[in-house]
Amino acid sequence: MSTTTLAPSAILKNSLGWVIALSVVMIIAGILAVIMPPIAGIAITILFGWLLTVSGVAHLAYAWQTRGTGAILWELLLGAAYLFAGIYTLLHPLLSMVSLTLVLGVYLFVEAVLEFIMAVRLRPMAGSGWLFVDGIVTLALAIMIWRNWPSSSAWALGLLVGFSMLFSGMSRLMISLAARRVVNQIA
Repeated sequence: MSTTTLAPSAILKNSLGWVIALSVVMIIAGILAVIMPPIAGIAITILFGWLLTVSGVAHLAYAWQTRGTGAILWELLLGAAYLFAGIYTLLHPLLSMVSLTLVLGVYLFVEAVLEFIMAVRLRPMAGSGWLFVDGIVTLALAIMIWRNWPSSSAWALGLLVGFSMLFSGMSRLMISLAARRVVNQIA
């Protein structure tokens, strides 16, 4: 049966099932990262290095599709910068992990602010309080990075990403379960 013949409530239930499954995967990945922070930190650094490398190759490939000298030059320079950063990260994962730990602190701070904004916007919705909890925990993690950087980079990246994934997964799971209860009441 295709999704075009399903009732809207069945499509919504199916979508919520996927969101719940993704939330559980985030929780499991978060627990594993908390249990093994140095390994998770190196893995995150290597993943980031590969993402930069692939992005560099994509920019270089896109440069050949671009019309105009300025656009080609820009894409070539951007591709070379991404490729250099990605290869450097892959060749020097421990040194790169120290830098990434600082970048992670900035990212978690921005994420916390956005979680607070989303919590305020979704305030009347059941389960939205979990977004406030997620924002508070994420802000605390950002502050932990800044206070201990760079000496704690060996454990901070994996541990803090693990906690962030754990609490993000839990908040999404709670909101999804609340939404599922509402859908079940309507259906």
